[in-house]
Amino acid sequence: MEIVRKWIQTIMALLVNGSWSFPFTRTIYQGPLKVVCSPGLNCYSCPASTTYCPIGSLQQLMAGIRIAIENGQNFFGLYVVGTMGVLGGVFGRLICGWACPFGLIQELLHKIPSRKFSIPQKLNYIKYGFLLFFVFLLPLTVVDKFGYGELWFCKYVCPAGTLEAGLPMLMLQPALGQTIGLVFFNKLAILVGFILWSILASRPFCRTTCPLGAFYALFKKLKLVKLRHIEENCTRCEACHSVCPMGVKFNESPENAECISCLKCMDKACKFDAITLEIAGLPMGSRAGARIHRPKQGEVSM
Repeated sequence: MEIVRKWIQTIMALLVNGSWSFPFTRTIYQGPLKVVCSPGLNCYSCPASTTYCPIGSLQQLMAGIRIAIENGQNFFGLYVVGTMGVLGGVFGRLICGWACPFGLIQELLHKIPSRKFSIPQKLNYIKYGFLLFFVFLLPLTVVDKFGYGELWFCKYVCPAGTLEAGLPMLMLQPALGQTIGLVFFNKLAILVGFILWSILASRPFCRTTCPLGAFYALFKKLKLVKLRHIEENCTRCEACHSVCPMGVKFNESPENAECISCLKCMDKACKFDAITLEIAGLPMGSRAGARIHRPKQGEVSM
């Protein structure tokens, strides 16, 4: 199953970055597919990108609400919010594990041989702060003299944007080098930091900083596709703990918001059918939902 997941991750990365004419045009794709929402974090300004970034679009929505209302344009971008809501309601953070290009990059970096470190669980909550402040509040409240806000997360933080858009565009258009300043070097330092951290720890950006992961995590109890813990089959062996790339102890918290449904716990760790995949409440697989009879104390096993 892990091989299947890697193939799907790769195919999704190619699908949302399918414009390969950029070495000749040296510009960003602006064709009709640009109205399609990428399910994962994928920079709009990447020269190969054929889709828009959901987090960038949310910021754009918040940054323009005030000026839109002042001009009598009472619309609030329900297409953006609705698309993200549907994706979150169906898949939740499964998207992070199966369809996010930057998640794939972090996983590949983590394969580089090195000493590995865990990430304190308390750091998981930081990404909700980025979602609240950098995506919603700051673009809405901090505006210029014309009433427009800034795309705070994209401009000042996002390492995916630096890797997928900033650096490639500098190579395609060297003249842009004259415009770079402190903001760019700050983002470059953030990118280098996350690259090094990804080698040493599993998916640090996803776990501590990604506002899109935070948004999808809000649907942990509502999503249609999820892993289910069959408690009566569980031996508490804790094998699922060691294989989880997100640090989830699945048998202790099966509805943990950090779970990206990568299926490693079910496919690689659990030998007792205590974890199964379910879609809309229906277990999947030939042995899904199977119960294993365990002899009780004093009972003779035949």
